[in-house]
Amino acid sequence: MSAFLEYVPGDSLLHRLNPVAKLGAAALFAVACFCSGSFVFLAVLLAAGFALAASCGMVRQTFGLARAVLAFSLILAVVQLLTTPAGAQLVPLPWGFIGTGSLLAALTTVVRLVAAAIPLFLVFYVTKLNDLTNAAVKVLHVPYRYAFAFTSTVRFIPVFMNDMKGIMEAQTARGVQFDTGGVVKKARLMVPLCVPLLVSSVRKTNSAAIAAEVRGFNLRTSASGYKEYPLTPRDAAALLACALLVVAAVALGVLG
Repeated sequence: MSAFLEYVPGDSLLHRLNPVAKLGAAALFAVACFCSGSFVFLAVLLAAGFALAASCGMVRQTFGLARAVLAFSLILAVVQLLTTPAGAQLVPLPWGFIGTGSLLAALTTVVRLVAAAIPLFLVFYVTKLNDLTNAAVKVLHVPYRYAFAFTSTVRFIPVFMNDMKGIMEAQTARGVQFDTGGVVKKARLMVPLCVPLLVSSVRKTNSAAIAAEVRGFNLRTSASGYKEYPLTPRDAAALLACALLVVAAVALGVLG
């Protein structure tokens, strides 16, 4: 079972694409989601995202991601629901009303955020972080320290999540009940956990920095890596397809 944002080996089309092409195509896909306000178009993009996940065997991880993004997007959806009076009135409010258009706008926000997040997260499940770093340096000529900082941030997310889980299990063994009470109580119980998590994070980052210095981090250049990452016709096709999605999203926005 793979951890959050942990590379999963495979031989799918997404696995075989150039790391830079994958990241660029995912970014264009996300841009297309934010360039369109059409619910139907966004639903198609969401279905396409799940189809991509199925093609590389990432359905379980994708549904877990969708649930996490859904929890966050519901907050924005409620705000939009209460501040966007549109369509036929359903519920009167002191400052306006909730209408059919309000419901559609809130639902569109949820679908947009989930659809935009799926390809971006799939990139990390189907790409080794070392390949992503080296490809950005080789192909895009990004300074190695910046590419390393980005991928290291992603690499430490599951590490910190595991640390947090271990700290919570230790506190639960001491009698702290995280699964009872309201939201305010749970938030208050989480605050003391930040101190040991911060201490553990500082220790890990310090150890990682020392290890990088010992291995000659400051001497690394774009020519240091032996592996090449040439762009192939399938990479160009993936980028072109996602660019066409952006064009279609903009066209729908103009026509709409």
